[in-house]
Amino acid sequence: MTTFGPALIGQTEKALNAILDRQLAGTGITEPQWVTLTLTVASGGAIDRSQLIRRVSGATQFSEVSVAERLAELIAAGFVWEDSDGRIQVTDDGQARWTQIRAAIGPITQGLWGDLPAEDLAVAGRVLGVVLDRANVVLAGS
Repeated sequence: MTTFGPALIGQTEKALNAILDRQLAGTGITEPQWVTLTLTVASGGAIDRSQLIRRVSGATQFSEVSVAERLAELIAAGFVWEDSDGRIQVTDDGQARWTQIRAAIGPITQGLWGDLPAEDLAVAGRVLGVVLDRANVVLAGS
């Protein structure tokens, strides 16, 4: 049995990122861009630029400047566009690319934890949520 702690959390995060990186390879989308595109799609496909930047920054701990740069890259690639009201919207190409990547990731995540008991997943979610909240407090104090 593996002991819960920083090493396990770090190794798990690295393994999951490696899986994501493999799925993103050749798609023209980097991991930071993927998060930005995903949060745009999750918003219903249109979101205020500054709100999107804050959400991505909060979810990832990337600086707002870095998120704005990734957003500019997504706009240049034609995956999202900014309307005259400053709202970021997913393009048809962006939605298609997001759907393609999600379709590839879905079976992988299902294989990783799809068969775990709901009670175990709930406990893991609560524990990781507490760790995340505490880490965010530490980061906010920096």
